[in-house]
Parts: sequence; C-alpha cells; structure tokens
Amino acid sequence: MDKSFHSLSLGRRALLLGGAAILSSRAVAAPARQKATRISDLPGLSAKAEILEDQWGISHVRAETAEDAFFANGYLVARDRLWQLDFGHRQALGKLAEVFGADFVPSDTANRLFLFQGNAEAEIARYSSKVQGCARSYVAGINAFILQSRNSQEMLPEEFRIFDYEPLEWELEDLVRIRSEARGNTKLEIRRARLAARGAEQYDQFITPLDPPRPLVPLPGLDVAAVSDADLGLFGVLQARLPLGNVSAATLHGDPDHRRLNEGSNAWVVAPQRTVTGRPILANDPHLGFGVPGPRHVIHMTAPGLDVIGGGSPGMPGVMQGHNADIAFARTNFYIDQEDLFILKTHPHDPSQYFHHGEWIRMEEKETLISVRGENTPRSVKLRFAAQGPVVSADSGKNRAVAVAASWLYPGANGLLANIGINLAHDWESFRAALRVHTSPTNFTYADIRGNIGWQAAGGLPLRANGHDGLMPAPGDGQYDWKGLQPLENLPSSFNPERGWFGTSNQKNLPADYPQDERRVSYEWNDAFRYERVAQVLDSNAHASLEDSVALQHDTFSTLALQVVSLLPQSAPANLQRYIQMLREWNGRIDASSSAAALYEVWWTRLERALHGVVIPSALHDLLPGPLSATVQLALLQSPVGHLGDASEQKRDAMLLDCLEAAVVELRERLGPLPAAWKWGTLHTLTLRHSLEHDKRIAAAFPVVGGTSYGNGGDHYTVMARWYDPHHSIDNPYATTGGASYLMVCDVGAWDRSLFLNFPGQSGSAQSAHYQDFLKPWIAGNMQPFLFSAEAVETSAVRRIVMLP
Repeated sequence: MDKSFHSLSLGRRALLLGGAAILSSRAVAAPARQKATRISDLPGLSAKAEILEDQWGISHVRAETAEDAFFANGYLVARDRLWQLDFGHRQALGKLAEVFGADFVPSDTANRLFLFQGNAEAEIARYSSKVQGCARSYVAGINAFILQSRNSQEMLPEEFRIFDYEPLEWELEDLVRIRSEARGNTKLEIRRARLAARGAEQYDQFITPLDPPRPLVPLPGLDVAAVSDADLGLFGVLQARLPLGNVSAATLHGDPDHRRLNEGSNAWVVAPQRTVTGRPILANDPHLGFGVPGPRHVIHMTAPGLDVIGGGSPGMPGVMQGHNADIAFARTNFYIDQEDLFILKTHPHDPSQYFHHGEWIRMEEKETLISVRGENTPRSVKLRFAAQGPVVSADSGKNRAVAVAASWLYPGANGLLANIGINLAHDWESFRAALRVHTSPTNFTYADIRGNIGWQAAGGLPLRANGHDGLMPAPGDGQYDWKGLQPLENLPSSFNPERGWFGTSNQKNLPADYPQDERRVSYEWNDAFRYERVAQVLDSNAHASLEDSVALQHDTFSTLALQVVSLLPQSAPANLQRYIQMLREWNGRIDASSSAAALYEVWWTRLERALHGVVIPSALHDLLPGPLSATVQLALLQSPVGHLGDASEQKRDAMLLDCLEAAVVELRERLGPLPAAWKWGTLHTLTLRHSLEHDKRIAAAFPVVGGTSYGNGGDHYTVMARWYDPHHSIDNPYATTGGASYLMVCDVGAWDRSLFLNFPGQSGSAQSAHYQDFLKPWIAGNMQPFLFSAEAVETSAVRRIVMLP
C-alpha cells in the first residue's frame, strides 16, 4: 500500500475523513423536533410526506409510497435547481429560441430532430407499473413547484425574472422523447475520411490511437474526397457550444470538445476479504465540467420498498451514484461507438428521395414550428428521416445527404428512466435487469450487504453489418445499415472477481478473451494513467480501509510525470541544472503547494505542442490541431527513433531542454523569479461564474465562486483529476475547468460511515446558504458524513418540512 495516507498527520487524516470521525461526539446543531414548515395543496402527492434537511441542505424524504418519494424528488430538485432544470429541459425539447431569440433556432431544430419519433405511450408501457408511477410522480412534483412559483413570484429563480420568462411544465412523455446523448465520435469519422482523402490516415494514431490497432480502410462505395465537416450539419450543431457568450456551467457543458476529451470518472469496489471491516467498500467520483450550479443534486428517499441516497442529475428521476439499503452502485464512462454517419445518394431531380436497397425511397418529413422571441410568427422547419435515422445535412447540387444512426434513438432505449429501476434493485440480478434500458455507455460497479461485488458494462451496442467498424462514414445504400442492438449479455461483466477488487477509470477494460472484432464495442479509449495508479494502490493493500479510499480519491501522484522526468538528459546547460535537480528530487505529486509540479505542468504543455509540431505535418494541422494523446506523447519521448528523424535521441533531448527552458521563462513571467515561490495552485486556480455572466444583471446577481486564492492540485492524469485547457484558455491556460465535484465512499452495510462531497453546493440560488457551502470542504478534501439510518438522519436534521396533498 502506498504510505501517503498513513504518513499524514492525525490532524490531516481527520480532515480527510471530515465529520464522520467526530460524528458520535459532536453536538447536534439543531433538533429535528423543531416546528415543521408546511407545504400544502400539492397536486400529484397522494399522502403526507416528511422531509428532514441537514446542514448541507440535503433532503431526506420519508413518504408513504415510492411514488410519493419520487414526487418529492421532482419537487425538491425544482426548488433547488429550477433554472438549471428548465434550461436543460428547454434545450432537449428545442425550445430555447422562444426565450433567447433567433440565434437558438439551429439548436432547437437539431434537438427536435433527435427527439424520439416513435410511440411514446408504447415506450412508457414497456416499464412496470411501479416504474411508471414513480416517473409520473417525479414529473408531477416538478410541475407542483412550477405552479407554486407562478403563484408566488419570489419563488422564481433570478434568471427567470431577469430574462422575463417562465419555466416550462413537464409531461411524462418528455422522459421517453428526450434521447440525445451525442458522444462526439462522428467528428472522428469525418476526420478520418478527410485524412484518407489526403492519403494521411496514419497520422490519426497520434491523436486518437485505436486499441486494438486497426487499419483505417474506407468501405467500398465511400467517396472520401466528398466528405467534409459540413456533413455533420445539425448533428454538429447538437454538439457545439451554445451561443450564450462564455458558457461555463455544467448545465451548458462548457467547451464541448474539451469536455468530451476529459470527461470520465474513477470507481472501484473492494471485496470484504480485502477490507479491514470485512465489508465491501465502493468509491466513485464522476468527472464533469465544473460550474454553478454543479452537475449533481443529492437526495435521500425513503418509502416502503425504497430507501436510496446519492447524487442525481436534475431532470433524471432518482439517484445515479449512491446506495440503497441493500446495494451500492457507481458509474464511470464506458466506451461504446454508438453513432454512425451514413452518406445517402439522393435523386438528381428530387432530393427528398434517396437510393436504398436498389430503389428510390422518399424520406419521411415532419414539420415543426419554432417560436422565436421577438418574432410574431413561428418559423416552420422541416425535419427529415431516412431508414438509418435523422437526416442532418443535404447537398442537392452533389446529390448527397447524410443520416445518423444512434443507439439511443432505438425503441426501448429510454435512458432517463433507468435510475428508477436501479434504485429499486436489491441484488445483482435485479440490478442487471435494470441496466437493460440504460443507453449511455457506462461501467457500473456494484456491492451488496451480502458481501458480493461486481461490474457490468451497459449501454446501447449496435450490431453493425458487412464489416463496418464504425471508424468512417458508411454508404447509405442499405448494405451497411445496423441490424439492431445487441443484448446486455454481449457486454462484459464480472462478479466476485478473484483479484478481490475491481476498478475503472475509463481505460480499456475489455477482458482478454472478449470477442472485440465480432462485437465492435469501441476502438477508442482513455489513457490508462489514472487506472494504473488505482491498481497500484489497491493491489498493494490487503486490508483496505474507508480512509484509504478517501486518500486515493484525493491522490495527486502522477505515474506519467515521473516517467517524463526520467527522460531528462544527464548533461544540460548550467542555467537549467537547478531546475532539472528540482524535477529529479520531486516526489511526482501534483500538489497545489508544489514548485516542481508547477514547473512540470508548464513543461509538459510545451512538450505537447513541440511534439505535435514535429510529428504532425503543417498541412494537416487543420484536421489534427491536437492535443496529442498523452499515451502517444510519452511513447514518442521514450522511443523517438523513427518519429523524430535522424539523430532522434539527440533531437528528443534538445526538445526536452528547450521546452524546459521556455517553461522556466514562462513561470518567471507568471509567478516571479524565485522558484521557491512557484506553486502549482497559484496557476491551477478555480473560478466559477454563472453561465450567463455576459449579462451584467446576471453577473451582479450571482457572485463568483472560488477565485485566485483557491488553488488546487491534480491534473488530467492523476486520480484526483482536475483538468485545465491550455489550448483554448487565454488569461490563464492552467485554470481548473473540470474534475470530480461529487465524490462518495460507501461502507457497504454500515451505511452511516459512508462519506461524500457535492461541490459547490446543493442550491442554484445565490441567496441560498447552500449555493457554495461545499467550496472549502471540497478544496480541503474534507469528506462529510453520508448519513442514512433513520436515527442518524433525525439526529443531524436542522429543518423539518411536511408536504401535504
């Protein structure tokens, strides 16, 4: 076991464990027996429900039925996050232009094109009456709060008053119509085809290496010279930054490409024979773009047959990461290639027809009306669909159009309802059964009170035809059309692995005997550096504790960094000797207080740019602007022969030293001449602003969260992942842009010992005490008690609310 946690002072260890270590001895802040606040006349609630709130504003719901518990879930997420909830809802339904104007017509068109076009009632009927009832109640809870806010304007969040509009009411069908989960790899299909047109497809491996390696061969009939970025059309709009100025909130996803490049998570589960308590431990920390409000809303719901707590996504009923009385569950991104582009040949005299299976077929057309703020008449837009899916672009002059096939558009792929079944599951089999409708590609880790642990990969897995591997667009004449989706059993899983633990950090985790070429899950995976560190720590610890998992979630050790430092040449100019010595004596931890970490990060960023300039010809910079894959970058530095030309090792050494010298100059300019004063946290600061801050009224109403005094450690490749964006950020390219805002460590079966954080806070209202109250605990890594038992919840409650029909 890495000794980092055990070498900490008792005070620091207590800080990492937060209030859990002192829960039994601390005084109760306020008794839960205080007079309750009453909320009455709630349509959709069938019986009295009680809510106990703790010091963080986390609601613990006690209801008579599971359906009423989900009503409270909807009501409370609307109370705490109504603007975030409504914005996401409007965006998904294609109704932003009616609030924000004509700039949003393309976004609205794209989102409407990718709504489920089938029978919504039939989709809902696929579920049990229990799941249907919980979903219906969730929607009713949201609408109940919206109704109250209309009758009492002070309940409306500031954004609605500033922009003078009201939130949309929800419909149950919205939860099956909203489907869009664009993953972004269709952009890679376009890029690879365009590289093939230039005879340069081999250069793609430097940016997105395929695993296992696979030659990029266009399918017969694909004209790669005709492929362009314009082919993405409305699907590209769906994946683009919204026209709202400097968008940064998690609600609005930030820079889409940067987010997709870095989003991931860590999760691990340790079997009871490898823990100090003899109980399983499950840990999870989803990595998403930082913003205010944050991406997770925490809730605890209790009713007959239901007792679940954890973090959820506003607009998605239930808990995504958490536990109930029987099982704990966590998730990270798995990688399934779920989208393909199909190039259609259209009729030269009628572009609404396309050639398919030997005949001309007319596209299905639907008209939709988009209301636009400031315009008296709605705009009429035609949506077109081919056999493969929505038609996203067309060029009648070239007799071609492009359609998208996506697994999440298939009947039964109703991802927004998946949590309900997961939350009601009580063992491995019922848990796996609930994953059958989970469309987003996800690693689910599992543990239960009987001592079992497991892993199941889930998500819509296409069944491709005739050798189509999904790496480039395919001809849309019918021969490469998908044959449906593969069953959950065709995705990998593990139950009670012999190793005694299972972990996933978005690396390639297909078993050695998995039939990859047959099932075509994916060839694109994240770098494995985080997982390698997790495996190193878990393998070396035969008796893991809860404290060890907390320390591992906050681990800043970089296996990548020390490998790069080891390549520094022995001989170097005198002016660089002290800096080389600084790096060689460094412990490899990307700590906020570390001078060497600051030097390394600036050096690494410059190395990436320098290597990119050497291995990617300038004529390809338009298609391959970078960044290089970190795995590839390390491999190039370790084995430069064949990549850096003649005298490769000498060129590599010169590049290392030139970039180090440039990094020193940059740090002197940014942080001053004294290396002892350089700190990674001074560069790697955290500043969060409202996503609509370009409006002065919003900027005045919503204070900045964090600031230049809030430096933090970690980078893209440490277990404590904290990204930055040196390719697009201008003022401070090292500012923190994303990572784990929600963290949890579950002591399975002794649930009150579990711990969590949810940064920056539970509420999206700047007037709330819970807008940013998790900022300081999160910066300090001060995990908080994740209380679950009725006694612990009652003892810790500071507010009581009674909800009445």
